[in-house]
Amino acid sequence: MDQMSQPVTASAAATGLPRPWLVADIGGTNARFGWLAEGCEQPREVQTLRGADHAGPAQAAHAYLAQVAGRLGADYRPPRAAAFAVATPVGADRITLTNSGWSFSCAQTQRELGLDALLMLNDFEALALSLPRLGRGQTRPIPGRGPAAAVAGAALAVIGPGTGLGVAGLVPTRHGWVALPGEGGHATLAPGDDFESALLAAVRRDHAHVSAERLLSGIGLPVLHEAVCTVLGQGARGLNAEQIVDGALAGGDPSCLRTVDSFCALLGSFAGSVALLLGARGGVYIGGGIVPRLGEHFFASRFRERFESKGRFQAYLQGIPTALITDTLAALSGAALALEQHEA
Repeated sequence: MDQMSQPVTASAAATGLPRPWLVADIGGTNARFGWLAEGCEQPREVQTLRGADHAGPAQAAHAYLAQVAGRLGADYRPPRAAAFAVATPVGADRITLTNSGWSFSCAQTQRELGLDALLMLNDFEALALSLPRLGRGQTRPIPGRGPAAAVAGAALAVIGPGTGLGVAGLVPTRHGWVALPGEGGHATLAPGDDFESALLAAVRRDHAHVSAERLLSGIGLPVLHEAVCTVLGQGARGLNAEQIVDGALAGGDPSCLRTVDSFCALLGSFAGSVALLLGARGGVYIGGGIVPRLGEHFFASRFRERFESKGRFQAYLQGIPTALITDTLAALSGAALALEQHEA
């Protein structure tokens, strides 16, 4: 078992929801769908659809299910239950995605898809639920300056810079794992040195509140790059996130390189704060789409140094393992676990 893995307490046999199940991970740009027939533990028939190509999740799901029906033929049966992980707060019937044009009713979506049950989860709630099942092939450790080992039965945390910045925790209970969804990405970002203080001061000229997401996300990287250019006395060039990453890693552009280095350091500091807030001694995982694109540059960055740099609690944080989630489909597994635990 991976040092950051812990046993799952719920099983598919314990749930009252009939199969097949439909699971989805719906972000600001794409919607990933998966299929779980009877006896399946992991989603199959996984497909990624562009959100902009569909009016909402029901329409995207219908397009996906038409593909599944075509492949399965006579073995196809309509899904009976579904769990959708969405990149926005949940709890009300009306869901409006934070970084997408989709706005929809949960009840109407359930009716349109003919489902007995539809669970709506925050996307990082689902990603958090995937953590206990992640194995070595789905993660890559981020080593620190000393040995780190997960504390059995302790809380876990996940942080994901993607289009936005997701944060969630996971705690074990006698009823199984319970996810702690929230909007931690909108917590105030703190500087760790004079250069970062100057960066945040530059950003505050246009944004009264500088949250972690304001800089540590796909929508935030251009803001961070502009601030870096301002502090370095250079003119901003209006680059997008992809151009900044490419400029840093492929072109060696100094301002882009400084931006990416600042991103990694600030992310490490923020991740350390999340670990302290949740007592996440079981481990802290990094998800989202940005960090994997940084490759070896991220593992050589100051992320882990800044994760541990918390004064009197440095030793506490040195003992907490950190890992990058390399499996882009992990949230679908978390959505499946939510269905397993529903009414268990």
